[in-house]
Amino acid sequence: MDQRQLRFGAFVSPFHNCDESVSTLLERDMQLVEHLDRIGFHEFWVGEHHSGGMETIPSPELFLAAVAERTKRIKLCTGVVSLPYHNPLTVADRITQLDHQSKGRVVFGVGPGSLPSDVYMMGRDPLRIREMAEQLLDVIIPLLRGEIVDKETDFFTLRHARAQLGSFQFPHPEVVVAATASPYGPQLAGKHGAGLLSLGATSKAGFDALKTTWDIWNGEATKQGHTVNRASWRLVGPVHIAETREQARKNVAYGLPQWIRYFKRVSALPIATEIDASLDEQIDAMVGSGMAVIGTPDDLIARLHQLWDQSGGFGCWLDMNHDWADFENTKKSYELIARFVMPSLHQGTRGRNESMEWAAANRGQFLDMRAKAVQQEHDKWAEKNRKPAAE
Repeated sequence: MDQRQLRFGAFVSPFHNCDESVSTLLERDMQLVEHLDRIGFHEFWVGEHHSGGMETIPSPELFLAAVAERTKRIKLCTGVVSLPYHNPLTVADRITQLDHQSKGRVVFGVGPGSLPSDVYMMGRDPLRIREMAEQLLDVIIPLLRGEIVDKETDFFTLRHARAQLGSFQFPHPEVVVAATASPYGPQLAGKHGAGLLSLGATSKAGFDALKTTWDIWNGEATKQGHTVNRASWRLVGPVHIAETREQARKNVAYGLPQWIRYFKRVSALPIATEIDASLDEQIDAMVGSGMAVIGTPDDLIARLHQLWDQSGGFGCWLDMNHDWADFENTKKSYELIARFVMPSLHQGTRGRNESMEWAAANRGQFLDMRAKAVQQEHDKWAEKNRKPAAE
């Protein structure tokens, strides 16, 4: 795996404060996808959540169907469909329809469900949701391939079921399994030869688990006769960058405290700071633990090199989107990634920089050659216009 192949995207749960109109927030999220598409990002992931207040999209498929009409090239990814909440046939039907509507830009991300409050409202046993997700994926993938499935469990029944539309992509959209620090995600992904989405990759537990994550994923795939590729491994972490570290810290005063409060009170992602800490203390804890990058493009570049070395290489970096900064500064953060971080990792400016150094190193020689060429033309002109000597 070569860093020059690294893709960039955004992972949008989303996280919005509870004091704005949902209609306005949905439109803003769609504008963000359009912005990312314009400036060259590769993937956009959107989640499924039903409670907690801040994560405001219950149907990623509905949202992605809308933005498919407003974008041209960016991949549209479910991040993720919480499988235990659904019938497997209706999941396969929605994904195949979206695959056709987007002309093959869909990536199908799946997981067992992350919010405990969602699991409770759906009446699911939290001790069984991973088992349920595995059983569901076992039949959804054959459905996506166009196979007919008969299956009965204690929580769903399929009788001669088929996803009649078939997929736009052959044999079906890429399937990607969500993972945290436990072996469950990489094991399930390996079982099906699926891609992997490492949520919380920048937390201490997530970062420490990256080496073993690959071993589990690759090992399970080999057992099942599959081959997995690091290019289908996505790592997720929160970022806000600006021209200076001072400006980045100033920008996140807008919404970082509310985000931390949400994770401490509602969600399950471990955050290395406290609600009642000062803003500077919160930022210092987030940055110092490696959980977040709040700084400059160079800070993000350095962190990506660390993640690359720790994991052995991965295919796509996903910025965990948030409202730490206002919308304009959030868009600017992504622009700085496109302008400076992407070309650094891709060595996209290498040719130009080497060309400049080469031209500078040989400037004296080139100027001398130019001066001789100019003088030659002067000499030619003088010779042509020389007056004959008087008799």
